[in-house]
Amino acid sequence: MKLLHLSDLHLGKRVNGFSQIEDQRYILNQILTIVSSESPDAVLICGDVYDKSVPSAEAVDLFDDFLTKLAQSHTNVFIISGNHDSAERIAFGGKLFSAAHVYVSPVYDGHVTTIDKEDEFGTVRFYLLPFLKPSHVRLHAPDTAIESYTDAIATALSDCDLRADCRHVLLTHQLVTGAERSESEELSIGGTDNVDLQVFDGFDYVALGHLHRPQNVGSERVRYCGTPLKYSFSEAGHEKSVTLVDLLEKGNLQIRTIPLSPLRDLAEVKGSFAQLSDRSFYLGSDLCKSYLHITLTDEDDIPDAIGKLRAIYPYIMRLDYDNQRTRYYQNPMEEEASVEATPLQLFAQLYEKQNNQPMNQVQQSFMEHLIEKIWEAEQ
Repeated sequence: MKLLHLSDLHLGKRVNGFSQIEDQRYILNQILTIVSSESPDAVLICGDVYDKSVPSAEAVDLFDDFLTKLAQSHTNVFIISGNHDSAERIAFGGKLFSAAHVYVSPVYDGHVTTIDKEDEFGTVRFYLLPFLKPSHVRLHAPDTAIESYTDAIATALSDCDLRADCRHVLLTHQLVTGAERSESEELSIGGTDNVDLQVFDGFDYVALGHLHRPQNVGSERVRYCGTPLKYSFSEAGHEKSVTLVDLLEKGNLQIRTIPLSPLRDLAEVKGSFAQLSDRSFYLGSDLCKSYLHITLTDEDDIPDAIGKLRAIYPYIMRLDYDNQRTRYYQNPMEEEASVEATPLQLFAQLYEKQNNQPMNQVQQSFMEHLIEKIWEAEQ
């Protein structure tokens, strides 16, 4: 069975003030072309369909068009909600959609929805597990001790019947311990949103969403396909793609990727104003139609630099300087703060700077639970 793995479409997203709808429509049409040429048996959409829980009308219209064309291709489609989605809105119409072989995760009710499909090697069972927090699972398992995200996902999957005579594919949207994050992803609570890899033992393929860099975690059996577009400058060096999984007999799968070419790339450029405004520098390149982070190396500020450069590069998203002055005045705290740092780690750094000693175990445990409580209250 051939599977095309997608996630984190983030339809309706704006990046540094620029709407991505046109870019997203372009890349979805490119994915439809891949579906037409590869003829997968199923398309897996693993959460964060939209960028907001209440998406814009144009984002909903774009997904409606994409989903309709997938259904017209007679391809099975499996969809789960992510942390950016409203689980209720994603679930709407699910029972009706199933007649067109479009299967949507319902709001979690203590059970994981399963759908069986057949191929020449037998049964493939798909498990649709939407994004979950410990509080979601505690509601339906009041007698189970659930202290972490690992506990929550392990509890949610505990009633899955992973039979040896069946291949099992899990769609989920969580942060797996050891995976590499990007700047455009939400840092949630103080590290406790990690899920241990061991909870996925027994599944033949785990189709993950949530992280924007395509990557395997532990083995190719557990994989993030990444976003189809670059959504932050920390992703400038990523090669975006779709993941194709050939699920053969039990214990045998083959994975390959097909690169995606965006309407506009997202890139970082560094140089002096004179260099970047020289026709010989930009003519013949794709920079004039790319989303750019420009860093000027001039020692003196250029009056209206962004306005002048925008006449050449209309999609400048960010402009700053790197020179002796900016390096001298750079905030030491900013150098230490990494995009990988969690809120708990950032608070621990601040506490140690103010008190000349690290937090003790009791203080760290208190802050961890407090941050988790605040995070869950905001969702």
